[in-house]
Amino acid sequence: MSEKTIPVLPCRTLRPVLDFYAALGFETTFQQRSPHPYAVVERGGIQLHFFGMKRYEPAESFSTCCIRTDDVDGLYEAFRAGLKEAYGRVPARGLPRIGPLKDTSHGVRQFLVTDPGGNCLRIGQPTGRDQHHRPAPGEPFSRALHHASLFADSKEDPAGAAKIIDRALRTGTGDGRPTPVQLFRLLVLRADVAGRLGDEATAASALVRAGAVRLTARERESVRDDLERFEELRAPGDTPRDPGGA
Repeated sequence: MSEKTIPVLPCRTLRPVLDFYAALGFETTFQQRSPHPYAVVERGGIQLHFFGMKRYEPAESFSTCCIRTDDVDGLYEAFRAGLKEAYGRVPARGLPRIGPLKDTSHGVRQFLVTDPGGNCLRIGQPTGRDQHHRPAPGEPFSRALHHASLFADSKEDPAGAAKIIDRALRTGTGDGRPTPVQLFRLLVLRADVAGRLGDEATAASALVRAGAVRLTARERESVRDDLERFEELRAPGDTPRDPGGA
């Protein structure tokens, strides 16, 4: 026997969704207008089906599917390049958007893509056999990063992530000070979730503060994913300084 699971996802209208997936390198292999709007897109071993709903609200969608790949870094770069060519930038907030590539606490290196219909694709590559979440670190700033990342991405709760980061930075003097790497990662994530919440002032402030953090070459290598996200989040016309060497 051979089985295959294919997600069927909603959208308000097909055209913006099909154009978005075309930018990601997908081919529309089927489309109909009646008796109801329906389409299929494919890229390699990925096949997604979509149906139109006039009263559907993309911003309120909870539709999600998981995609496993053996080259998550390559797929991420290909998607980013396609989006930049199609949109003139890499959309990091609103709809559509692409999230950061990162190593999760449950043994998967992944990123999230949300299409114009509000459907979220969790695209990942296992980095280990144990898919259970690791326990939160004991050190306060590492613990804050752990929980804030879970809220921001796994739970899709940017407001919860913002509260965790703000509390960690606000109480930093009592628990010691974060390392430059911890501070940079916290600030980039704070800018990320602020953008998702439409809080542009906080996002810009966090990016400026992140740009002022001094990192050594070794530290920059250890936060490579966060540095890439930092560059993506910089709004056109803003010039927060790139974290430099010590």
